[in-house]
Parts: sequence; structure tokens; C-alpha cells
Amino acid sequence: MDLLADIDQLSSRLQNTVDPTVGTQALMDASGLVRELGRQTYSFVEDETVVLAGGDRVLRLPQRPVVVDDTHTITCVELGDFGALTVPLVEHRDWERNGDELTRAYPYYWARSRLMGWPYNRPQGTWMPRVEVTYSHGYQVIPPDIVAIVLDVAQALITNPDSLRSKTVGGYSETFDVEHLRSRLTADLIDNIRYKLAGTGRRRGAFSVRMQ
Repeated sequence: MDLLADIDQLSSRLQNTVDPTVGTQALMDASGLVRELGRQTYSFVEDETVVLAGGDRVLRLPQRPVVVDDTHTITCVELGDFGALTVPLVEHRDWERNGDELTRAYPYYWARSRLMGWPYNRPQGTWMPRVEVTYSHGYQVIPPDIVAIVLDVAQALITNPDSLRSKTVGGYSETFDVEHLRSRLTADLIDNIRYKLAGTGRRRGAFSVRMQ
């Protein structure tokens, strides 16, 4: 995954020139931690295919913002079990999209349609248990509030080098996992990151964007 901020931004934050190796490692660790805590990639990912649990009327796409335009569409295929029929679905005929939610129709008995689910041998108006979705998501330009959060973490790591996830002494190299990195940052900083990331999810248009 790409870094969510760059060396120049980190140098500006610290008001000092940052060693490229140390700065890149700090930004790599910070980007990984922000992604792990936010459960989002943030970077633009084109045509990712995921299999989601259905069984309900609404199917929520896990990554935001969802990118939809003339060249980036969403395709859905309901997956049958044990070699059963797979059913490709069409937007506006079989489902409707509202931001990051793909919705089937209410099962009104007087207005039967494919929006209620197809075939009709299961509860109407629900997705099948497994749905394969291909869609694009994320930002081609990382928003300033996400960049600021990453720089907060990177700054904490730069001022406390022992918290870096990877270090090399002589010919010996050691790499720690994200959980280790979290354990070496203060609980207040972790809580602050979570709070700020929750706020980015409430940003207007955060659930769906149209590429220019």
C-alpha cells in the first residue's frame, strides 16, 4: 500500500529536514496503524473483488468512499452453494445503491420484481448468503484530515525512535507487527487517532465519490 503522507509533509510538520530512511519508515508505520485502526485502505483501489455475507436486505460495502463513474462501476454476483447457479445482478433492476449500501426491494406482494430477490425460492427482498462484489474505492488524493492523522503518528514515532516497527543495528534487522507498534504508543494517542478517524467517516461524501 502507498504511504498516506510524504516526506515533505512530514518535514514541514517537524519544521526540520527528515532523514529519508527514518522518515519513510515512520510514515510506513503510521500509515499501517491508521489503516488498521480505521479499517480502511484510504488509497485508491480499482476493481477490487470481495465476497460478502448476504442474507439481509442491505449489503454494505466495507471500503469507503465507493467510486462510481463512467469507467468505475459495481458488479454483483450472487453465489450459489455446492455448485448451485450463480446469478449476475444488474443495478436498478435487481438492486439499488445508496452510498456504500446495496439494497434489495421490500417484498410488496402486489409489485413483484427482481428487486425482491431472484429466484423466488427464498425470503423475498434479501440477498443470497454470499455475494461477490467488484468495485473501486478510496481516494486518489488523500484528504488533508487523513494526512494530518498520519503525520501525528509519524511525528510521535520520529520523536521516539524505539517505537518504529522496523529497526536495523549493524547486520541485524528486526521487524515488529502493528500490534507491537500500538503497544509502544500512548493509549491517549491511540484513542485520539480512533476519535479523529471516526470523524472522517462522517465527512460529507465520504461514502461515495465520483471521479473527475
